[in-house]
Amino acid sequence: MKRVLWSFVFVLSFFIFPLTNASAASNEQQLVKEIKEIITENYVGTIHGNLQKAKTIPEIIEMLDPYSTYFTKKEFEEFINSIDLSTIGVGVIIEEHEDGIHILQVFEGSGASDAGVVAGDIITAINGQSVVGSSTQEVSSLLIGDENTKLGVTLQHADGTTSTTTITRKKFTLPNVESTLLFGNVGYIAMSSFSEDGAELVKKALIQLKQSGATSFILDLQNNGGGYVTTAQEITGFFPKAKTAFLLEEAHANYKVRAVNQDEKFPADTRILVNRYSASASEMLAATLQDQQSAILYGETTYGKGCMQGFFELQDGSYLKLTIGNFTGPLGKTINEVGVKPNIQTKTAPIFQAHYDAIKAQYTKYKELASLKNVADPKNLTVKVPYTLSSQMSEDKVQLIALGGNEVPMTAKVDGRSLIVTPSKPLSAGREYMILVHPKTQNANKAPQGFYQRIIMKK
Repeated sequence: MKRVLWSFVFVLSFFIFPLTNASAASNEQQLVKEIKEIITENYVGTIHGNLQKAKTIPEIIEMLDPYSTYFTKKEFEEFINSIDLSTIGVGVIIEEHEDGIHILQVFEGSGASDAGVVAGDIITAINGQSVVGSSTQEVSSLLIGDENTKLGVTLQHADGTTSTTTITRKKFTLPNVESTLLFGNVGYIAMSSFSEDGAELVKKALIQLKQSGATSFILDLQNNGGGYVTTAQEITGFFPKAKTAFLLEEAHANYKVRAVNQDEKFPADTRILVNRYSASASEMLAATLQDQQSAILYGETTYGKGCMQGFFELQDGSYLKLTIGNFTGPLGKTINEVGVKPNIQTKTAPIFQAHYDAIKAQYTKYKELASLKNVADPKNLTVKVPYTLSSQMSEDKVQLIALGGNEVPMTAKVDGRSLIVTPSKPLSAGREYMILVHPKTQNANKAPQGFYQRIIMKK
């Protein structure tokens, strides 16, 4: 049986131990024969060696590309869980603390959540063993374990009290899609994996952001290594001009695969963020949207994994993951080993440029001043304003925006042709900001004389 998905960049390592009895050896030879037949019929790629002379599974896998491998039944389940971001544990994010291990986040539906653990609690002991002075790696090894097993955790709470609670390790799902509303009614959606429910999660976030007032969007696919092919097709359908999901070249045929149409849509000026770790399905989506002019890509050239893997269930319940095709966007540009080059390449985090451009698009009649780069003073910003604009400045018409975030509280002072902005808290090194100055007066017979400027803080 074949299951098709866009595999992650990484290949799970495995070990095949020698089989000692005749029956086991015979079973392995049957597997070897079965795998050879599947490869001969379906594999797309170069075979490095004589496949028919290979006698073991590792020997066969060594002849294939890096994305083809063999999974035991358990390894296959773990791989699928990694795509769906499912794991087994207590369900917390932790950091080291002088009093023990500080809990930064508790995942909904996890064993920790069920036991009443909250962010801010500090783990001081596990099963009676003190963890004060321990590293997060050491504590993580104590927290993980088999599903439905229990452990006693001693907690120090924010009010200074302590308690010991029993937590059951269970399978839970990490958040795959996260969203927020940025300044300027810009909806931001970050997707970590093309999980089976990925399109449903994106749709939910899209609807919620629109209800919150979002009028433009940023979809972040940075570090997204891929996932299910059906999810990729479904997400393509959220973009109004994207009718084709991808072109696919298999061993014996070529296909044009259509997008799955959706009743919710991203606007045409949606901005997609990618980086060198955006791979497989992320690259397919980026390429097809770029080819059909359905979105604007920001960031850096993607990983370059333009091939698709299928999973073939073998007679003993194990699986062969095999490269069965190469994909491209509708224009047929090569992706494999090349990647997708974004429309706008950025040297810093692409969210800064994308958010800046989304805000700019709302103020087309405002003047853009030259960016201030490598700003060293985090407490005061001084903007030199052209004479033609200086008369329009008013201290109550100034906004300071953290790009990739929201408005920053500050005070503004006009001193001749200088605008001095003092944030309530020091600005962050390496962060980018935007000063937006609205005109003091509105004249119906004259274009507004507002202006804006990008601020790049020194690292």
